[in-house]
Amino acid sequence: QVHLVESGGGLVQPGGSLRLSCVASTSIFTLYAMGWYRQAPGKQRELVARISSGGSTNYSDSVKGRFTISRDNAKNMVYLQMNSLKLEDTAVYYCNVVLDGRPAFGSWGQGTQVTVSS
Repeated sequence: QVHLVESGGGLVQPGGSLRLSCVASTSIFTLYAMGWYRQAPGKQRELVARISSGGSTNYSDSVKGRFTISRDNAKNMVYLQMNSLKLEDTAVYYCNVVLDGRPAFGSWGQGTQVTVSS
């Protein structure tokens, strides 16, 4: 079974930064796009950042200019650098393979909690 494990979340003040990490259990994921999703209480899970197998990136309007997604295929890892954090960024963040704009794996991990609070 393929496993994706997120880490790096925490409590930060508005304007602060965090770097999230996602490690995959297999190198097969390097053939596909990867994405970071987030889900806040009472809201739907949303895709906030995507990176293709070739390194092309896309971001939701809410995080564009503040977040940077990257990947290190040799380490089976994907990262999300989050700068200038806002209160509305508070959510549980998850990573997943992205196929046609949808998460490939139906079973989500625990994610990593990001809390932005003054």
